[in-house]
Amino acid sequence: MKRFWLVLLSLGLVLAFSASAMAVDVKFSGSFYAAGIYLDKTSLGKTDIGTTGAYKTDNSTAFFYQRLRVQTDFIVSPGLKFVTRFDALERIWGGARSNPGTTQDTLGIGTRAENENIAFDLAYVEYASPIGLFSVGYQIDNAWATDFGNHSTGPTSGQIKYILPIGPVVLGAIYYKEGDLSKSAVQTSTFVDRDSDKYVLLGIYNINKDINVGLLYSGSRIATYKVASPFAPPTTTGAMIYVNTLQPYVRAKIGPVSVEAEFWYAWGTYPAFEDGLYGYDVKLENIMGYVNAVVDLGPVYFGGTAAYISGDNPGTTDKKEGGAVSGGIDWNPCLIMFNQDLTYWAGALPGYSSTSNASPMSNAWFGQGKVGGRPIPPLDINASLSYAQADQKPTGVLNNVYGWEIDVTGTYKITNNLSYMLGVGYLFTGDYYKGTSNDNDVRDNYLLINKLTLTF
Repeated sequence: MKRFWLVLLSLGLVLAFSASAMAVDVKFSGSFYAAGIYLDKTSLGKTDIGTTGAYKTDNSTAFFYQRLRVQTDFIVSPGLKFVTRFDALERIWGGARSNPGTTQDTLGIGTRAENENIAFDLAYVEYASPIGLFSVGYQIDNAWATDFGNHSTGPTSGQIKYILPIGPVVLGAIYYKEGDLSKSAVQTSTFVDRDSDKYVLLGIYNINKDINVGLLYSGSRIATYKVASPFAPPTTTGAMIYVNTLQPYVRAKIGPVSVEAEFWYAWGTYPAFEDGLYGYDVKLENIMGYVNAVVDLGPVYFGGTAAYISGDNPGTTDKKEGGAVSGGIDWNPCLIMFNQDLTYWAGALPGYSSTSNASPMSNAWFGQGKVGGRPIPPLDINASLSYAQADQKPTGVLNNVYGWEIDVTGTYKITNNLSYMLGVGYLFTGDYYKGTSNDNDVRDNYLLINKLTLTF
């Protein structure tokens, strides 16, 4: 009998000590969208198919697509939670399934085939301790300041994050494991020290509720593409890369005027002694910047956007002036030019000589003017005119103008959580896409889209 009561008491103690670790609350949030798209042409060029001067005209494309994203927060105790997020049924209605493969999807940590069924992107512990906020696990990657340059809707990464708020100041440090080729049960590679790691320090100062500034430093050591041995002869298999960035930003709202700006300076090297691609040191120095301003007068608003991303000068083989930074997949300035949704669902729009319109934006000067109105509270109508040209012309490409684009969208807020958007975009295709010959013909393109979005 004593043994029975001892076992019963032990079970009670186990339950008592475990009670504090049991989830006491679960919170769900997420979004769902279903959209339909019509794209007039799937390329920006005409291809000569005969001696009679006839041209092949690409077919248009039209389809529906959707995505479900669900985040679950398990509130274990005050200050402690476990966060997960998955994407499901991210696919074209009735469309072909992707080959399973192992290539990571551009919009998640799973493969595209997994996202067409279900794939988890987030799984991490968050602990608000007396000395700061700790987060450990797979978390959102490359999310800082404005949407410009961000990839928060893309692949996540394993991280250890520490955030310390001190009054109006927020300090932070993050370690990212971006890639690992170490030998494991699922990795047959015998290469050692071919990881990709990133280290981040950040600071934010909230001057008041309407103005804040910040600065982020990141340092990356990317050895994923390094050759097997530093003594191997020069090949084209890959290179060691060291990249550093400084990313200051400012956000301000003064009366009806809202302004945000962000600047990136990236520098680094492809060192010769670890480099199987060039055989000599290659210096990396990239810059990009972004400014967006909007004047909101209630029923009417207007504003403009300017952005610049340095391109690589093909004449300087010992320098890399472009390619290390981009406009990111979160920033979609147009419906056609540099639009991530279009690239993901319909594919890049090719021109001649390997030129193409795709997201994210790189090697570009970009400007946009926009105006909008709210004739009734639930309806928002917006029109924009955009222009873009290449900063540097790739080898053999004769022109640098990407084109002009006119976009008009209307969004109707059916309820607080449900909205419907209808849009049209028209691209006046620039001569950049003629590639290496001005005799190549390019053509304008247009897109129609409608999208139903639910948030919860």
